[in-house]
This record gives sequence, structure tokens and C-alpha cells, in this order.
Amino acid sequence: MSLSIGIVGLPNVGKSTLFNALTAQQIAAENYPFCTIDPNVGIVPVPEPRLEILANICESKNIVPAVVEFFDIAGIVKGAHQGEGLGNEFLKHIGNTDCIIHVIRDFVDEKVIHVENDVNAIRDKEIIETELILKDLDTVYKRLTGLEKQLRAGMVKQDFVDHVHTLRETLESGKLAMTLSVDPDNLGLFTLRKQLMLLTDKPMIYVLNTRDHLTIQDLDDKRDKLSIPKTAQLLQLILNSSMSYRSFLNWKDLNL
Repeated sequence: MSLSIGIVGLPNVGKSTLFNALTAQQIAAENYPFCTIDPNVGIVPVPEPRLEILANICESKNIVPAVVEFFDIAGIVKGAHQGEGLGNEFLKHIGNTDCIIHVIRDFVDEKVIHVENDVNAIRDKEIIETELILKDLDTVYKRLTGLEKQLRAGMVKQDFVDHVHTLRETLESGKLAMTLSVDPDNLGLFTLRKQLMLLTDKPMIYVLNTRDHLTIQDLDDKRDKLSIPKTAQLLQLILNSSMSYRSFLNWKDLNL
């Protein structure tokens, strides 16, 4: 069993440094845009103390833990959905992952270049989300065309088309697909939604790259200011060499 997680964000927000900490690798983390072009991949076993106990009980010679694949995806910029920067390829890499970690810079340091020339966490978050939403809209528009043809031919139900229209309206209003729920008991709609493979429908963890420790109240205030969806996690990150994915991620909360 494996889980794939894509690390995304603007250039120079700490994605590669986070990747290094999570995977104990030392890849390039230089201070300029597009340092990462092809996604770096790190495979890390999921800690499970019960696995060895079960192996001893069953007298199993081989212990194969579940693993997580981390993908350090190059910085996304405005217009990525249209191919700006190296956008289309980057968005394609995100589409192949199960979950997204969105890194947001929330510290000022003149030595660290910012692609927008100043630090603004709200704006930076919106830039990334807008590109993901626009890519999803392209997917939804194409799917709607096909569904409407199938509806006229009596091949799909009206509620399928209605749901995708509502999904289109949700995205066009600037909201993530994950904010529009679908009843898992409605197997047809639930399956349709999964088949769309929308980027903003993936489980998402927002990570604030800060220089100061935040209290729980500070983090709650940041969640409100950044308009973090209720279905997503918001974590603080102060990068240091001793950090590991064991202390960073709570796998059970990912709901995958």
C-alpha cells in the first residue's frame, strides 16, 4: 500500500526544504525560482509499531510497511494552467497524487527572493488556488459537454449533469471543489466525482512556513484570515534539521 503526496506552492516558499526534512534527502533548495523542474520523489515508510508484533505472531520473514511517496513539485506561478512558467507539466504531476501539501510563506527575509516581490500569505494562497481552480474548470467544462450529449441520448441521469453544473458554479465563484459535498451513499454521483480527478477535490494540508512559534489561537486566527476550508488542515512549520514526517503528519486525519 502506498500514498502519494504532492508538495506545492509558489517558488521559494520552502517546498524543497520541507521535502528534505520529510524524506531525509538533500536535494537542491537554492534561492531562485524553478530550482526544481522535474519533481523530486522521496519514499518513506509509514511508522507502524504493531507491524513487527504481528509479524512475530505470524512468524513472517518479510515485513513490508506501507509507504508514502512525497513529490516536490516545482513552484507554480500565475498563468500556470495556461502553461506559464512550466505550469502545465507541474499541474499534471499534482493530478497524479492522492493528497496535496500547500506550503505558504509567512515570514519576511530580504535574503530570500519572493516571486511577487513582497510577502503576502493571503495573496500567495489565492494565486495557487486560482491556478488549481482554473485547471479544474477546464476539466469540468469538457466533462459537461460530454455529459450533456449523453443526457440527450438517455445514457446518464439528469442529477449527474445538475451536480457537475453546480460544481462548475462552485469553481467559477472561486471556491475549491472540496467545499461542495457529495453523498457517498449516492454511488453514481460519488463515482462520477472521483472520476473527474479534480485537483481541488484532493485532501489538502496547508503549511505556514514561519519563523516564530504560533499559539493555537494564533493558528486559528490565521485559518480565518486565510479562509482555510473546514475539510483541510492548517499546520505551522518552523523548518529545522531535526524535523521528521513522524512529528509533522497525522495520517489518520488525512481521511484517505
